[in-house]
Amino acid sequence: MELFYFVVFGALGAVVAALELSKTSKDRTNTSPAFNSFKNNYLLVYSLMMAGDWLQGPYVYYLYSTYGFGKGEIGQLFIAGFGSSMLFGTIVGSLADKQGRRRACVTYCITYILSCITKHSPEYKVLMIGRVLGGIATSLLFSAFESWLVAEHNKRGFEQQWLSLTFSKAIFLGNGLIAILSGLFGNLLVDSLSLGPVAPFDAAACFLAIGMAIILSSWTENYGDASENKDLLTQFRGAAVAITSDEKIALLGAIQSLFEGSMYTFVFLWTPALSPNDEEIPHGFIFATFMLASMLGSSLASRLMARSSPRVESYMQIVFVISSVSLVLPIITNFLVAPSKVKGGRISFAGCLQLLGFCTFEACVGIFWPSIMKMRSQYIPEEARSTIMNFFRIPLNIFVCILLYNVNAFPITVMFGMCSIFLFVASILQRRLMAISDKPKMESWTAMTERDPEAEPLND
Repeated sequence: MELFYFVVFGALGAVVAALELSKTSKDRTNTSPAFNSFKNNYLLVYSLMMAGDWLQGPYVYYLYSTYGFGKGEIGQLFIAGFGSSMLFGTIVGSLADKQGRRRACVTYCITYILSCITKHSPEYKVLMIGRVLGGIATSLLFSAFESWLVAEHNKRGFEQQWLSLTFSKAIFLGNGLIAILSGLFGNLLVDSLSLGPVAPFDAAACFLAIGMAIILSSWTENYGDASENKDLLTQFRGAAVAITSDEKIALLGAIQSLFEGSMYTFVFLWTPALSPNDEEIPHGFIFATFMLASMLGSSLASRLMARSSPRVESYMQIVFVISSVSLVLPIITNFLVAPSKVKGGRISFAGCLQLLGFCTFEACVGIFWPSIMKMRSQYIPEEARSTIMNFFRIPLNIFVCILLYNVNAFPITVMFGMCSIFLFVASILQRRLMAISDKPKMESWTAMTERDPEAEPLND
C-alpha cells in the first residue's frame, strides 16, 4: 500500500507541474512591474502568515494530549476556539473597516503570537486563553488580509482582472506549497530534532513576527468606513442591511458557509474514514497529498480566471456538484465493499477508493478559495467588507461548534451524507447567483437609507 501513496502523490505532483509549465499566453495575464512588486510583497506576507497557521494545526491536539488532557477536555478547548472566532473575532474583525485593515493585520500577528506563547503552559486556563486568542486571530486571517488587498489594489489603480491572479497565487502558495513545507518543517522540529510538541508553535511565532515587520515597514493603511460618528452596533446594522438588501451578497454568504462547513467537517472525519479499524495510515504523507491536490485546484482556478469565459459563477456550479459527489464515496464504499474486521494493519481497498475521492474534494477546495475571493471582491461593498465577511463566518462557527459537541452522536456515513447535501445545495444557490449576477450591483446606500431610515450611510 505504500506504493499506492507514492503513486497518488507522484501523479498529483506531476499534474501540478505540468499545468504550471504548460501555461500559454491565454492562461497568463500581462501585468505591470508596479503590480508585480505589489503582488509579490503581498504573497510574501500571506505565505508567512499561513506558515504561522499551518505549523500549529497538526500539533494542537497532540500537545494537549501530552499535557494529560482527555478527549472531552480537548474538545472543549476546540469549541472555545471556534466560539471565540464567532463572538470576539467577529467584533475585532469588523473593527478593521473603521480602524484600518493594516492595523487589523498587525493585530492578527500579535494575537496569534500570544496564543503560541500560551502553549508553553500545561495549565488548562492558560490554554483556554490561548484558544480564545487563536479564535480571534483566525477571524482576522480570513477577513483583514483580503480586505486590505482588495482596497489597496483598487486604490493603486490596478486592473480588476489582475486581482484574480493574486488570489490564485495566494492559495497556490499559502494553502498548498506552504502547507506542505510547514508539515515537513514541523515534523523535522518534533521528530527529527526531538524539540518537543511546542517547537512548531515557537517557529510559527517567529514567522508571524517576520511577517509583522514586513507589514509595518511596507504596507500603507486603508479603511472601509473611517467616519468617527459610527459605533460598532451601527456598523453591524449597516452590514445586515447590505446582506438583506442584495440577494447576491446573501447567496454568497450562504454558499461560503455551506462549503466551509463541509470542509471543516471533512477535516475532522477523514482520519476515522480512512482508518475505521485503527489501520496504520501515514497522516503526514496523506496531508501532503491533500495539499498537492489543493495546489492542483488553485492552478486550474488560475487558468479559468485568466480567461473571460467561463465566468466564475458558471464553473463553480460544476465544482460544487463534483465536491458533493466526492464526499458520497464513503457511503458508497460502506455498502459495496465488505468492511474489514481486522484491527490495525494497512489501509483497506475501500480506504484507497475513499482517498481518491478525498483528493478530488481537496482539488475542489483549491478551486473554491480563489474563486470565492473573486466573487467577494465583485459583490461585497468596500465600505463594510471586513464586517460582512465576518458575518459570513458566524453560521460556520455555530455549525462547527455543534458538530464538535455531537461528533460521536452520528455514524460517520451520516456526517458525510450531510456534507454532500450541503454541497449540492451550494450548487443550487450558485446557479441562482449566476442567474442574477448580470443584474445591477447592490443599490446605493442612499436608496437603502430611504427605505430604512435607521440605517446610516457607510460613507459620510
